[in-house]
Amino acid sequence: MLIVQKFGGTSVGDIERIRNVARRVAGYKDKGHDLVVVVSAMAGETDRLLSLAQALTPDPDPRELDVLVSTGEQVSVALLAMALKAMGYPAKSYLGHQVQIHTDSLFGRARIVGIDTQRLQADLARGEVVIVAGFQGVTEAGDITTLGRGGSDTTAVALAAALKADLCEIFTDVEGVFTADPHIVSNARKIPRVSYEEMLELASLGAKVLEIRSVGFAMRYGVPLHVRSSFSEEPGTMVVEEDEEMEKVLVSGVTYNRNEARITLYRVPDRPGIAAKLFGALSESGIVVDMILQNVKRDGAYTDLTFTVPRTDYSRAMEIVRQVAEEIGAEGVSGETEIAKVSIVGVGMRTQPGVASKMFETLARYGINIMMISTSEIKISCVIEEKFTELAVRALHDAFGLGEDSHPREEGL
Repeated sequence: MLIVQKFGGTSVGDIERIRNVARRVAGYKDKGHDLVVVVSAMAGETDRLLSLAQALTPDPDPRELDVLVSTGEQVSVALLAMALKAMGYPAKSYLGHQVQIHTDSLFGRARIVGIDTQRLQADLARGEVVIVAGFQGVTEAGDITTLGRGGSDTTAVALAAALKADLCEIFTDVEGVFTADPHIVSNARKIPRVSYEEMLELASLGAKVLEIRSVGFAMRYGVPLHVRSSFSEEPGTMVVEEDEEMEKVLVSGVTYNRNEARITLYRVPDRPGIAAKLFGALSESGIVVDMILQNVKRDGAYTDLTFTVPRTDYSRAMEIVRQVAEEIGAEGVSGETEIAKVSIVGVGMRTQPGVASKMFETLARYGINIMMISTSEIKISCVIEEKFTELAVRALHDAFGLGEDSHPREEGL
């Protein structure tokens, strides 16, 4: 059985934890499995490297920044290979450019476009444990790139897809995917099985267990994911194809995202091309727009337009929007950052009515005003005041019976 495993920064945070990872990997090898292990930088190392760059200049060159921050994984892959070799297990470490994880040239947020697996397959055939640096790749021109926060998850799943692995295990500092953030909801329950589509929604809506691109890769190539703890032998959460049992559960989880900001343009001329001009300018700057709400026409030829962006991009977005507003003759622009998005997710929503009304009634019961609403087949999201975030999550978790004392989705696999 070929297994790709990924260990995050907390899992390799110090020498003893690296030894623990080596022992865990050795245990799999003893059972006869072929292994590719993807490793992140040691906990805090990427932030330390970023702070060095910021100390030099507030606006580091993106190419050189990728060269700098990619060194964190070089340390951890080498140390893990040393630990395994010291235990008598043949192992070899690789950096992204050595494996030839090909990416585009968007430094800091590069996307994987292909992987050369020839060297890895040769090493696996010789019985070696292959250790690959997560989070990084190389452009066609030979420049080092990084994949952005959570990029090691994407590396692992992409390798699993390219190698046609039987399983991809994501080891982290949590025991799996929960019905809500356990730090907020004391009776949050671990979900034994969740569909790719549900996990994609949860990841995009604020759940930090898996990086969204990794889930997209897994869904596209049918890679089974097992999210589990580095510090426990207990099974975690399987992320797999949707099945009939999953459809019986109305809501699988409640999630939230505080990295939200809202921008409104007033009296926008209501004519073709205006929206394209605005959102095209934001897209060219790499700013992702989430919810969009266009109000009913005012005065026959004008409308108000409201949308959300990541709070981290708010200042830059406001500059762009003000410039576009002046060009198109909008009346003005306003924005706010003290908002959050609370969402419920579940494949059962497709076939069972009344979910939205129950969510809205629950928030109203607790005096929480809804500013914006967004829906899909399997999720409902509401923008609310940030100060009500935790209250909203707890209230919705209780309202849909997601706690430990409810009827959990049946275990499988």
